[in-house]
Amino acid sequence: MEGMYCMDKYILTGGNRLIGNISVSGAKNAAVAIIPATILSQGVCRIENVPNISDVTLILRILSEMGTKVKFINKSTIELDSSHMASPVASYDLVRKMRASYYLLGSLLGRFTNAVVSLPGGCDFGVRPIDQHLKGFTALGANYKVEGGMVNVSADKLCGSNIYLDVVSVGATINIMLAATVAEGITTIENVAKEPHIVDLANFLNSMGADIMGAGTDVIKIKGVKKLKGTTYSIIPDQIEAGTYMVAAAATKGDVIINNVTPKHLESITAKLQEMGVIVEEYDESVRVHMDKRPNKCNIKTMPHPGFPTDMQPQIATLLALADGTSIINESVWDNRFRYVEELRRMGAEISVDGKIAVIEGKEKLVGAPVKATDLRAGAAMIIAGLAAEGTSTIEDIVHIERGYENIVDKLINVGADIKRISTPDIAVAQAL
Repeated sequence: MEGMYCMDKYILTGGNRLIGNISVSGAKNAAVAIIPATILSQGVCRIENVPNISDVTLILRILSEMGTKVKFINKSTIELDSSHMASPVASYDLVRKMRASYYLLGSLLGRFTNAVVSLPGGCDFGVRPIDQHLKGFTALGANYKVEGGMVNVSADKLCGSNIYLDVVSVGATINIMLAATVAEGITTIENVAKEPHIVDLANFLNSMGADIMGAGTDVIKIKGVKKLKGTTYSIIPDQIEAGTYMVAAAATKGDVIINNVTPKHLESITAKLQEMGVIVEEYDESVRVHMDKRPNKCNIKTMPHPGFPTDMQPQIATLLALADGTSIINESVWDNRFRYVEELRRMGAEISVDGKIAVIEGKEKLVGAPVKATDLRAGAAMIIAGLAAEGTSTIEDIVHIERGYENIVDKLINVGADIKRISTPDIAVAQAL
């Protein structure tokens, strides 16, 4: 995390081809759901392949403050014991720093039939309503009130129900799944999200004794169980981290083998890269990406899984900024996803945005410039742009990037990138104190 008086930033000089091997860490989006899910267990849960990123550090701190015993076995394996957790109230100060902390609502409600959690923070993409989450909790028999920035959900007891989500929501799917796991009777959730980390959470809960079927399809069916036991479980690889490095390899006309991946999870990304002329070879647990020319233009529409992920949209836009011809991106998931465009323009990209549509006129080259990471994936896009650009770029606000990418600087240096992380005292802040 950033130091109190430090302005941490990355300095990159572009033009190097990325060549070599990169290993992908555990999936951020799975970790921030699986860790809160351990609250439902009455035993010790050992979680492997945990990414060492600030979002995970934060969720572990929140659980620790609430009474969970957290023990690090090594840097990617942790043991969690929530059997002595006494209170269903999550610390306001920590919770508001990350969006995924709302998964505490479902797991605390399941464990205590009560949950008090502040409204979440994380990346700012406009309004992130939790109305579908609350609709699901109500269907299971809970009441809620929102006051003073806190959500208070409580029930006499939770009972299975049929729930239809009005919009496909990853967050709501996960939260309802968590609460329904220990509700009485059968819960059927329709129009659910199908992302790999939803399947991962279902597999994790089932390994603790839950009875969940259908994760990865449109309908999830949950037979409530009385209690969940401890388990050992390894988190899936991070599809977005893998996709980011795939795009970085293509943007630098590199040749990179990306290890520890599930190629099936990358299909929508691979398909678009291939359409752009990138060569992608799939193996059992790795992909090789190489490129030796300018990418072809290509149109993209972000969609819930198995469509093209919104979390890869800024990265692919950066590659399209270097493509031969005009590409169109249609962002159908998040309202505010195009905030990074202004930053890319500083580097010479030619992009115009109208509502949810971006039109990208491909250029021969981008030029290094000072830019900032406006959110996690925008930050990844800035890195890709800096690696592909002529000259030197400085990226500020990297705290966003480190929420979701483990050791990104080291991983890139290992494949030939010219990138370093520097901390400089923030003089203005220091003087003001």
